[in-house]
Amino acid sequence: MKISFEGKNALVSGASRGIGFAIAEAFAAAGAGVSICARGERGVREAEAQLRAHGGTVHAMACDLADAHAVAAWVNAAADALGSIDVLVNNATGYGVSNDEAGWAASLGVDLMASVRASDAALRHLSVRGGAIVHISSIAGLAPSPRTVPYGAVKAALIQYTTSQAIALAEKNIRVNCVAPGSVEFPGGIWDQRRAANPALYEAVRASIRFGRLGRPQEIANAVVFLSSDAASWITGQTLVVDGGQLLS
Repeated sequence: MKISFEGKNALVSGASRGIGFAIAEAFAAAGAGVSICARGERGVREAEAQLRAHGGTVHAMACDLADAHAVAAWVNAAADALGSIDVLVNNATGYGVSNDEAGWAASLGVDLMASVRASDAALRHLSVRGGAIVHISSIAGLAPSPRTVPYGAVKAALIQYTTSQAIALAEKNIRVNCVAPGSVEFPGGIWDQRRAANPALYEAVRASIRFGRLGRPQEIANAVVFLSSDAASWITGQTLVVDGGQLLS
């Protein structure tokens, strides 16, 4: 099965590196025009340059996704630059770890509210010819998350939002799904840092995955591209766990 996004455009938030960049690159490789955003200007420009190597239209913008006005500005600028929006992927995370006001505000502001706001801003564009929204949650939203309480709770809220949004947008021919990754490792990412800072935790998590390794960003990207494509035309309101069986343990 060959998946093509020729003539279509995808927006991916939090896409300067890691899972977000892998998703954006997968869309670009499949022929899509792509818009990305992330908080840091330098990272956004470096990612933009790499995406342009695929030969398609690329739009990139630094954006504080905790800022409601900035989210809408990114979506609208992307629509102007690309000409249309067919796919929106809400990937960014504030990664609220601490169980305090700051931790909850970080996760609520980016993981949840940026997803809501980007969806609202993109709706009039997606409604033109239908399309897909994919939210990136986590297996932390499907099981107790004592080390990262706000993160897990807000990722659970994102899964519930997916189901409600799928019902509301079906009449507009917009499908809404969610991907829940397990522990994914990439240079500079959380698990790369933990390998050095907390090797006991890293090894415990690695040992809990029957395949003996953490996930790769491209493995999450493959699931997102599938759910966004015509190959998944009869799938909506679902959360796809991509974790190598980690949650089973």
